[in-house]
Amino acid sequence: MEKDIINKVANSKLEVFDLEDYFPKEEIVTIDISQWLYEGFILKEKDFRELLKSFDWSIYSEKGIVLFCSTDAILPAWTFALVASYLIPFAKQIIHGNEHDYLLLHYNKVLESIDFSNYQDKPVILKGCSKKPVPNAIYTLAIQKLYPFSKSVMFGEACSAVPLYKSNLK
Repeated sequence: MEKDIINKVANSKLEVFDLEDYFPKEEIVTIDISQWLYEGFILKEKDFRELLKSFDWSIYSEKGIVLFCSTDAILPAWTFALVASYLIPFAKQIIHGNEHDYLLLHYNKVLESIDFSNYQDKPVILKGCSKKPVPNAIYTLAIQKLYPFSKSVMFGEACSAVPLYKSNLK
């Protein structure tokens, strides 16, 4: 006697919220500004400006840019802003920091733009086990966005989800 296998997950009202769906599509490139400093440490303003002016910034077209300085150079506050001003016509997004900072900014913007009312009174799985480096802090932000709308939120995969929240009022 054979019984049909029924996929209860596929037939459920369970909604999957997968942060990987919102991972940046652009290539993220790091730019070390020490390359334009004298001996990697000293900002000679006139030379610095000339080097920036003569650089081909178009190579960063539609890329996500992370600006940093790999040396212990003491730089004026305007340094990174000046570099960014050359990148603005080309880059998709520019930050001063590291790739993790870039992802945090990206996800903050994305999660602010999503209409979470689509999850009203529904059980939701906040998908974990990502193949992409979604920062843990973003899961914390995501549950805050899902909480006011969802009936419940679980973390992980449907087959092994960890309950995070269940509304008693809904």
